[in-house]
Amino acid sequence: MPAKTQKSIRAEEWRRLRSLGWAEQVGTDRAIWVNPRRQCVMLLEGRHIIRAYPCSTATAGLGSRRNSFRTPTGWHAIGSKVGGRVPIFAILKARRWTKRVWRPGDSADADMVLSRILRLKGLEAGVNLGGELDTWQRFIYLHGTNAEHQLGRPASRGCIRLSNRDVIDLYDLVSVGCKVLITE
Repeated sequence: MPAKTQKSIRAEEWRRLRSLGWAEQVGTDRAIWVNPRRQCVMLLEGRHIIRAYPCSTATAGLGSRRNSFRTPTGWHAIGSKVGGRVPIFAILKARRWTKRVWRPGDSADADMVLSRILRLKGLEAGVNLGGELDTWQRFIYLHGTNAEHQLGRPASRGCIRLSNRDVIDLYDLVSVGCKVLITE
């Protein structure tokens, strides 16, 4: 279950976010911070942590190049939301429900996309937008996973994996256009 909190982000982390343009990009609105170092996704409102979820970013590390199997960095926005009415553990392929539901303990394809998708759109030309670096064209998501036992350490092929309950919770708390910062 996600941490439901109203505590403030630590001062040193807040300074770092501000140095990366948090005030200009987000102001006091809700936004998501993906912290690969801590393998954590935080939903922030102003300086307050609304939710914190363990995640898995890419095994291959950080990077934006197509076919790198790395998690892209920089400023993004949620470009689309998929799966709002499907059951928990619904198997999603090509951003559509397959009408199948995975159950913990079932055999599985590696790196399944389950429950919900928050598809990311890069906002920084030359960093995560355009050409070989385009997050949208790479189909980078925050999504539920069949590998919840790996959360808390790098284990994905580029996307940000969350537990199925956590991705549903986050999906319900954010809108298309919500800013997402993935830091190095």
